[in-house]
Amino acid sequence: MDIRELKYFLAVAREENISKAADYLYITQPSLTRQIQALEKEIGRPLFQRRNRKMLLTETGILLRKHAEEMIELFEKTRKALEAPTETISGEVYIGSGESYAIEIIAKIAKEVQREYPNIQFNFYSGDSIEVSEKLEKGLLDFGILIEANDLNKYDCLRLPVKDRWGVLMRKDSPLANKAYIEPKDLIDKPLICSKHSLAIRNIARWMNTDTEKLNIKATYNLIYNASILVEEGIGYAIGLDKLISTAQDSPFAFRPLMPIIESPLDIVWKKYQFFSPAAQIFLKKLKEYLSHI
Repeated sequence: MDIRELKYFLAVAREENISKAADYLYITQPSLTRQIQALEKEIGRPLFQRRNRKMLLTETGILLRKHAEEMIELFEKTRKALEAPTETISGEVYIGSGESYAIEIIAKIAKEVQREYPNIQFNFYSGDSIEVSEKLEKGLLDFGILIEANDLNKYDCLRLPVKDRWGVLMRKDSPLANKAYIEPKDLIDKPLICSKHSLAIRNIARWMNTDTEKLNIKATYNLIYNASILVEEGIGYAIGLDKLISTAQDSPFAFRPLMPIIESPLDIVWKKYQFFSPAAQIFLKKLKEYLSHI
């Protein structure tokens, strides 16, 4: 299979219809049908179920779609790097991160890079540590920002000069909003909204000196914005990181830090022996210069 075939396959998977996919690709329907049949023959399994004029993915098709998207993403990343003009420094830098205000540091460095090299573009991917690590391993990201990373042996890394502080996001009319900080006893009987990551839940259970099964978790989240909607609706108290949701005067939210304090270190990492584009090399140089002056 080649990149063109994968693009054809993804178009059909997205449109769920041969005719619509053919129109999108500017090719004839019979030609696209032959391409899909050839791909299914090469793989040895059907990729689509034909139902009521719809093309629905089989289990094999679902698996191929995931990997096809990653392969095309890597192909496009490589193509852009190879096509970057040699007479001027240009290109793209790919950075993955969870939700953290540490991205402010990266933004400052990106601004400095673009001030000197306006043809460099930055691409940011938001995801949890597992997703960011997977994309790093597959070469889809140049750098990843990991919160409280467990295994840094497989990476080169730099420790960022900030830590994420944990606390509770609540409505301003909540009784707990009258406190300066939140203690374990304050949350024992409260409905909680927690990050879906097991490490975060274990840390909270340890902080509360209880078992994870005894936490009164009403919902989980992977994006704090979604959690804030649940908080506003009165579903519970969201345990998360500071400085991600506005608590300004016109905001309905209040944030109170945990006591005893829980803070998470942050590292920016990249694969050992990583081949960097000129753009990524410049970013890394600027990052090291910035950190050396702190």
